[in-house]
Amino acid sequence: MTVELGGCVGRRLAFVAALSLGFCAPAHAGQGTPAGQPVAATEYPSLRLSGFGNIDFATQDRTEGPRGFSEGQFVLHWVSALSARVNVFGELSFSPRPDAGTGSPSATGFNAEVERIIIRFDQSDQLKVSFGRYHTPINWWNTAFHHGQWLQTTISRPEMVQFGGRFIPVHFVGALAEGSFPASGWNLNYQAGVGNGRGGVISRGGDAGDNNATPAWVGGLFVKPDRAFGLQVGGSLYFDKISLTGQPDFRERIFAGHIAWQREDPEIIAEVANVRHEAVGGISTSSNLAYYVQAAYRLPWLGALWKPYYRFDRIDIDSADTVFAGVSNLDGSTLGVRYDISTYAAIKTEARLRRRVSSQPRMNGWFFQVSFTF
Repeated sequence: MTVELGGCVGRRLAFVAALSLGFCAPAHAGQGTPAGQPVAATEYPSLRLSGFGNIDFATQDRTEGPRGFSEGQFVLHWVSALSARVNVFGELSFSPRPDAGTGSPSATGFNAEVERIIIRFDQSDQLKVSFGRYHTPINWWNTAFHHGQWLQTTISRPEMVQFGGRFIPVHFVGALAEGSFPASGWNLNYQAGVGNGRGGVISRGGDAGDNNATPAWVGGLFVKPDRAFGLQVGGSLYFDKISLTGQPDFRERIFAGHIAWQREDPEIIAEVANVRHEAVGGISTSSNLAYYVQAAYRLPWLGALWKPYYRFDRIDIDSADTVFAGVSNLDGSTLGVRYDISTYAAIKTEARLRRRVSSQPRMNGWFFQVSFTF
């Protein structure tokens, strides 16, 4: 087994593109062999490991999150080629706990979480089948930017796809088929999966099994046309049945769409999702809407190291929706700038202005972050 620290790491755009697919190219022992020399056979398994970290500082006028300095997530990504067509990908995160050292027994300093563990079989470009724990392929951001803050332009994620959030199911345990077709330069991609839906805790997936024996279904289509480099346009849907303690069962239907132009000059990302809940055997139906629009532009001067950005977030929760009883409305703006101090490290700063309830004042905050990959 060969281990290459940082083996997947390259320029940020190339790295993000590779991670959005979930895998990096397997290592081959003979790469770079001079002409006329025998090429060594590929060695399996071949493991590549990449790491991410960040240190944050925050100041806010209302208590909605941490203040002062905080240690962000320490994240490990690894990919291992088991054969020419079989790969394993994993993601492990360590998150600091605010209650560390309290309780009996004392809480540990960090929570360890297996964020993703996937084995994929590549039959061809048109058919790839995988099994494991995924970031649910509903929204673009959820599958393009994984754990590791250096990957994304901003410090914060859009509210609708927050890790630990409840608006969409962030994790999905099951099986997924995916593939792509040239389609006359449109490059049509598809995804179709079946697995466990939300768990008894609405913010978590069914890691240990489905809690109501009714599988969740997810499907999506998107195009990446040759004539518009970096552009992706698509939509997805998700169907499940939710079972929560003390509530009737609900049918959940999610319809989402996105457009992402993943260039540096400019970068434009917009997503919208509608989540509908219908009581099983009843007439209660609710509809919830969330969307965001983000724009960024890498300035061409000063070494092209500065990238200002702006994002608007909106969440509207149906007051009659009991599944989302604890989810707040949101009207918020994020304005910031990213400075790439090196190929593998960035400094970001951003201001956030948010209002949860229209009758309450806005919550204002300033945030600073150093993020890196290795």
